[in-house]
Amino acid sequence: MNRTTVFRLLLSALILIMAFSAASPALTAAQNERVRVWVQFAPGAKGNVRDALIKANAELHYELDTMDSFVVSVPEYALQGLSNNPNVVLIEEDVKRYPTAQEVPFGIDMVQARDVWDLDRDGNVDEGMPTGEGVVVCVIDSGLYTEHEDFAGVNIIGGYPSGWNYDACGHGTHVAGTIAAANNGLGVVGVTPGAVSLYIVKVFGDNCGWTYSSTLANAANMCYAAGANVINMSLGGPSSSRLEKNAFDNLYNNGVLSIAAAGNAGTSATEFPAGYGSVVSVGAIDENMQVADFSQFNADVELAAPGVNVLSTVPYIDSSNLTVNGTTYDGNQIEFSKTGTANGALVDGGLCGSAGQWSGKVVLCQRGTYDFFTKVKSVQNGGGTAAVIYNNVPGSFLGTLGDGNTSTIPAISISQEDGQVLVAQSQGSDANVTSQIDQGVSSYEHYDGTSMATPHVSAAIALVWSANPSWTNVEIRDAFTAAALDLGAAGRDNYYGYGLIQAASALDYLGGGNPPPDQSLAASVSTDKTTYSNRQTAYITTTVKDQDNASVASASVSIVITTSNGTKVTKTCSTNGAGSCTVNWKVNTGKFGTGQYNVTSTASKDGYINGIGSTTFQVQ
Repeated sequence: MNRTTVFRLLLSALILIMAFSAASPALTAAQNERVRVWVQFAPGAKGNVRDALIKANAELHYELDTMDSFVVSVPEYALQGLSNNPNVVLIEEDVKRYPTAQEVPFGIDMVQARDVWDLDRDGNVDEGMPTGEGVVVCVIDSGLYTEHEDFAGVNIIGGYPSGWNYDACGHGTHVAGTIAAANNGLGVVGVTPGAVSLYIVKVFGDNCGWTYSSTLANAANMCYAAGANVINMSLGGPSSSRLEKNAFDNLYNNGVLSIAAAGNAGTSATEFPAGYGSVVSVGAIDENMQVADFSQFNADVELAAPGVNVLSTVPYIDSSNLTVNGTTYDGNQIEFSKTGTANGALVDGGLCGSAGQWSGKVVLCQRGTYDFFTKVKSVQNGGGTAAVIYNNVPGSFLGTLGDGNTSTIPAISISQEDGQVLVAQSQGSDANVTSQIDQGVSSYEHYDGTSMATPHVSAAIALVWSANPSWTNVEIRDAFTAAALDLGAAGRDNYYGYGLIQAASALDYLGGGNPPPDQSLAASVSTDKTTYSNRQTAYITTTVKDQDNASVASASVSIVITTSNGTKVTKTCSTNGAGSCTVNWKVNTGKFGTGQYNVTSTASKDGYINGIGSTTFQVQ
């Protein structure tokens, strides 16, 4: 609906009201009715328009500085005056948006959550199946935005200290969403479908900076006092503490199972508390079940779980961008970096592995070789006003400074395509960086990190434990290590631990689930070519066999094509008598980009364990 249409409707209503109320100087109820609108102001006129809105008795909802706009509710009678204000560029109805179908993040099925509570995949919890109800998961993190739409109806039993129900950076809310987002048709669903109980302990301040080992130990003890069965710690640090170790050993001896992130440095270094024997250390894998390049690997890693491009709940909208020569490039805040604005001449910093002569400059950094904290710290130490990290593969990405790290300058990420244009054409140009987070809204973001893998494990454990609360934490832990899907080198290894956590398999191991299927499926995927050009058609064939290598007919196959810019396209087919089926898909480089495309096929059939196969192809 355009501006003219909005005002024709609103002002027509106003004229009719005035015509029928001319005998009375008082405003009618209809005239006083409020309407919600965007009000865009002219550059530099924010203060004047704010004053006009105050005089119009407006209720402010948002200040969107990057869009030179207010979002307000105002009485209908004030619209005409505001539209005639020379400082107002546009008034537009704030039209409603309705929820689309709930999305099931890929990690939910990868850890077999719905194989426990929604076997027929109808979107409803199967009667009598474990859901996590009756189990308490304590989330030690940055707090929780309890007003998020996807926590409505979730049993949040409380938290500590005051302010635990506010989350400035979103890390804790994202973690909690993976654990317990409600199965309500909105947004996403958690590993437990909104059924587990949450207790929240906030140890990170509004900047999501570091905390002390003593604070963490105290938080864990508070979890125990609140009745927690499972403690989720998507956090860590490089140094051990004997007293902190004693605290977690005592909790383990008292029946609590503590889960912690292995770390995001991509090295063999051990982080703590994940490195303590009484704590389960979790590494991160991607959608193709490959270890993430940032995931730390060592003898302490016990289990692996999805930790790349994980979609979950957040309490904000990210409005980060970079403007150069009148062109604005969309970006994402680098997690834990400073928010705000910065400007300066644009300069190419290369990989930004060490500080350069960047005083007063906005520095472009290419992703790769060094972690994001090193890059941003180098720009900060070199006097730069902001760091802009562009991708080293097609498309955009989300980055993090890592748990406990902060910066004094804004840092954002942009796509490879935008970065290459800026490096080639815009050196020395004036650049303006905005890293803005609008708080207090129900939203969703994709995050990367072992922090995102950890809640998959915590929630899967809670899901299985709810089937029989008399099981001990040792029995639960042993079941999950025994039932994990072995990845990487055969047996336990430093990258995947015992393998990908599997909720349904662990439940079967404990004897509390459905009888295991008699057979398992194996799926293999191939394409008719290895490289395609724009508008060519790719033919993707999936072949399904059973554990005896016999072809399986009438298996349902779901094929997910992940393009180079991260878009996911799903195709389905059913295998023929030879155990194979083929789908076709036309390449569109303008929409999906060039580079490597990943294909994952999941084959399913009643009485069989699902089979998964993958392949890749190139688009040029």
